[in-house]
Amino acid sequence: MLFPFRDNIPSRRAPLATLGLIALNVVVFISILRLPEEKQEELVLRLGFIPARIGQLFHGRVLEVELPRDRVITPDGRVELLVQQVRILPAPRQTLATVVTSMFLHGGWLHLLGNMWLLWIFGDNVEDRLGMVLYLLLYLGGGVVALACQWAVAPNSPIPVIGASGAVAAILGAYTVTWPFARVQTLVFLLFFVTIIELPALLVLGFWFFGQLLAATQSLTLRDLGYQGGVAFWAHVGGFLAGLLVMPALNDMLRPRRLPLTRDF
Repeated sequence: MLFPFRDNIPSRRAPLATLGLIALNVVVFISILRLPEEKQEELVLRLGFIPARIGQLFHGRVLEVELPRDRVITPDGRVELLVQQVRILPAPRQTLATVVTSMFLHGGWLHLLGNMWLLWIFGDNVEDRLGMVLYLLLYLGGGVVALACQWAVAPNSPIPVIGASGAVAAILGAYTVTWPFARVQTLVFLLFFVTIIELPALLVLGFWFFGQLLAATQSLTLRDLGYQGGVAFWAHVGGFLAGLLVMPALNDMLRPRRLPLTRDF
């Protein structure tokens, strides 16, 4: 396991957009955490991205979602999950809004801290290169592409997709293609052996990406067997590829243009 905690690329200016995104995600998470559990579930259903709701934009039918409520032990010793049926009425504007609102919801502290840590380590340099406006467009656009990938794989899924992982993955992809040989100080866990070494960003982020890709392909097999996964791995893959493919064009757009050679007559 690799855990990056510092890179060697200095930033020329304060990463205000990155800090703002981190602050916003933390404030939203803490605000929701203070609500009763029922209200939290209601918010996730209303503001989270549910792939099956995209179909409602076309057929307009009511969507029924099962919410887990409790686990009980049957007389024969089996554990059963009690669920509640929730009906979601068609709401086109709200459905489209969840493409953005879902990026600012998180399922727990580890989910939040993992995303924000990666954004803090790698986001400042991408923001420094692009400037605040283009950086935010890349972040939000990458998040939208990430959700589109998850929808393409499971368009009928009633499970809400939440978290900044897809948007953060786009930033990781942008960093990888721009500074592939940046040195990243990384905690390496090998069984009971832990050490700190410097690794190129291409290796650290490439290891992360292929881990997500492997998990995503495995999730397809599990889905075919009837299991519902809890992590939107295809969103991570799609976001990373979005940043990887878009960043070279943005870099080229920002590169100073040479004036054509002229001759005085």
